[in-house]
Amino acid sequence: MVGKPENITLISFGYFEKEILEMIVQDIEQEFQLPVKIREGHLDLSEFFDVNRKQYDGNRLLGEIEARYSSDNHKTLGLFSVDLFIPILTYIFGQAFLNGRSGIASIHRLKNERYGIRGDKTVLIDRFRKEAIHELGHMFGLIHCTNPVCVMRSSTYVEDIDQKNHIFCPSCRSKLLVPDPDKR
Repeated sequence: MVGKPENITLISFGYFEKEILEMIVQDIEQEFQLPVKIREGHLDLSEFFDVNRKQYDGNRLLGEIEARYSSDNHKTLGLFSVDLFIPILTYIFGQAFLNGRSGIASIHRLKNERYGIRGDKTVLIDRFRKEAIHELGHMFGLIHCTNPVCVMRSSTYVEDIDQKNHIFCPSCRSKLLVPDPDKR
């Protein structure tokens, strides 16, 4: 990692329960050993809506976060509650610039209700923390990992997210150059 940022900034676009944000902040701070700030952002999301797909363009949203909200001294993750896509995939949970300053994550497809299952706030928070840490991992230079329980393992379905941990495996942690919280 070149030039460690001063902090991580999470910018919520839309309504997020304070409890959800507070719980993921603790885990992000633990994994990256950096302070995390929460801000509210405002975008006219209708500009990013694709009427044919009835989803929001993740590439364009990521570009907007990069252009309007990022800076060199922090990593910025935009948090959304809308259904995201990129042209080559049916949907995405999030995406980020590898070794970059910005990323996005959406809670939309992480909700049990989306799959006809009764809502579970604990499961939702667990999935969202993993997705946020995963996208931030890309921003810190990590690629997808083959370790089945590493947070950097690729996730196509929510079941994939459920099967992994919210922490980095030893190999990914060593590439981050962030101290292991268990060895402090």
